Amino acid sequence: MPLMAKKAPTMKYCSSCGQQVSRQVPDGDTHERWVCSACGMIHYQNPLVVVGCVPERDGRILLCKRAIEPRYGYWTVPAGFMELGESTAQGAARETLEEACAEVEIGHMFAAVDVIDAGQVHLFYTAKLIGDFAAGTESLDVRLFSENEIPWDDIAFHSGRYALQKYFEDRGENKGVHIHELRRARS
Repeated sequence: MPLMAKKAPTMKYCSSCGQQVSRQVPDGDTHERWVCSACGMIHYQNPLVVVGCVPERDGRILLCKRAIEPRYGYWTVPAGFMELGESTAQGAARETLEEACAEVEIGHMFAAVDVIDAGQVHLFYTAKLIGDFAAGTESLDVRLFSENEIPWDDIAFHSGRYALQKYFEDRGENKGVHIHELRRARS
């Protein structure tokens, strides 16, 4: 029996030829996909990659207070969706520039979080904060926090909290990549 995708967004028309699509398991595949019977195009819907970093200067971490939904007004490490044409490290640096107007020197990847119900993979890097910083258009505020000042109850996302916890456990040293899986509790 083929594996079925948990959450396949609804699709009505083929992005290649405009004809209607239907859910089916293509020959040689294990998952249901949107398939166009007119042109044969198989529409793969795969997880999105979110990239971010934990910028550090003198033992303090740069956090951004979100000016956008979801989780408006909550704190987060700089992170966002990866763009085509960039590496994961480049994406983490770009997101930091966009959200905190800050340049960083990206270090090593230290945390990966599978956010299964959202169809996302979150990757986090260590980073050295270079120069000044300020709130970008997606941030209400940006600040440096020591470990004991982190507003843990106001961290926007579980993946960001996980990244911060692992960062402090490692003390920024390269101790490998911590991998975590997030799923919503089923009732």
